[in-house]
Amino acid sequence: MARGRFRFNQQAVKKVVNEAAGKVEAKVSTLLNGMSPEFTGWPVEEIKPVLQSRWRAAVGGSITDPKLSAYAAQIAAGESFDVKVTVR
Repeated sequence: MARGRFRFNQQAVKKVVNEAAGKVEAKVSTLLNGMSPEFTGWPVEEIKPVLQSRWRAAVGGSITDPKLSAYAAQIAAGESFDVKVTVR
């Protein structure tokens, strides 16, 4: 098996990753902010399955507790969101 050596331009990789993170931030913020007016005052336990379903459709994957419960509580309270994604 041939072995190769790869060199990455760290600046370019960082730029691509940050752009992707920005897109995720925008999708999640839009999703959560769109749900707040619709579900303000609803019980958290009723919001959670709807949030899970919409999360899967908008972002892919799933969101697990405790974040799911925390976001649902904020939605129930009618709060607004400004989500930040941290890349490590």
